[in-house]
Amino acid sequence: MPKGLIHHIEIYVSSLKNTVEFWSWFLEDLGYSVFQKWENGQSWKLNETYIVFVQAEEKFLDVPYHRCRVGLNHLAFHAPSKQHVDEITSKLKAKGINILYTDKHPFAGGKGHYAVYFEDPDRIKVELVAP
Repeated sequence: MPKGLIHHIEIYVSSLKNTVEFWSWFLEDLGYSVFQKWENGQSWKLNETYIVFVQAEEKFLDVPYHRCRVGLNHLAFHAPSKQHVDEITSKLKAKGINILYTDKHPFAGGKGHYAVYFEDPDRIKVELVAP
């Protein structure tokens, strides 16, 4: 295993049900498969990396997540092509998912950076970027 690759990312969420519904289709489209499931969490794995979502305890839900606070800003994933970014963009629109920076899409990351940015149920920003 190459040194420094991410082993896993674990994110606490406000509603595991909504999170699983949101992330399932996207991660599976990218080639991830369900790795673990338990009452308060679920993970998906691709090769040696996995992403875990865990239901936050009620006592920690008083302050909602915001990507501009200290902590995670966004998760970015590789797309195999610009066409794939466009296909995912169409699926996001069909699902009514909030797409960010629509006035600059698909170049919101700058000239030559072809991507779509959107938000999950907790408003965690997600980016899918073409090579």
